[in-house]
Amino acid sequence: MGRIILGVIVGFIAWSILWVGGDEALGMLSPGWYGVHKLAFEKAAINNAPFEAGSTMLVFHLFRSVIASLLSGFLAAFVANENRRTTMILGVLLLVVGIAVQSMVWSLLPIWYHLAFLLLLVPVTIAGGYLKKTT
Repeated sequence: MGRIILGVIVGFIAWSILWVGGDEALGMLSPGWYGVHKLAFEKAAINNAPFEAGSTMLVFHLFRSVIASLLSGFLAAFVANENRRTTMILGVLLLVVGIAVQSMVWSLLPIWYHLAFLLLLVPVTIAGGYLKKTT
C-alpha cells in the first residue's frame, strides 16, 4: 500500500510540474503566441474580465493535458509497480483537483473545453499506467 501511495504522490507532482512548468516554458519560448494567450488569460482570471480563447489554443491545452496524464499515469505505475489501483486513485485525485480549478475559471472558457478536460483525466491517466507492464 505504501508504494501505491508513493506512486500517486509522484504521479500528482509529475502532472503538476508538467502542466505548470510546461505553461511557463511555452510562455517563454513563444511569447508572441502562447505568452500573449497566457497573459490575457491570467489577467482575465484575476480581474474577472471577459476572455475569448481560440479553439486552436484550447485544443492545444487538451493535448498538453493528455500528455501530462499519460506520463503521470506511467510514472505512478512505475513507482508503485502496479498499474490498476494506483492510476485509478491518481486519476480521481486529478479529477477532483481539476474540478476545483475549472470551477474557478468556468466563466472564461467554453463548456466543451471544461468537459473534455475533466472527462479525459481519469481514462488517460489509467491508459498511461497500462503503458507500464507490471510483472
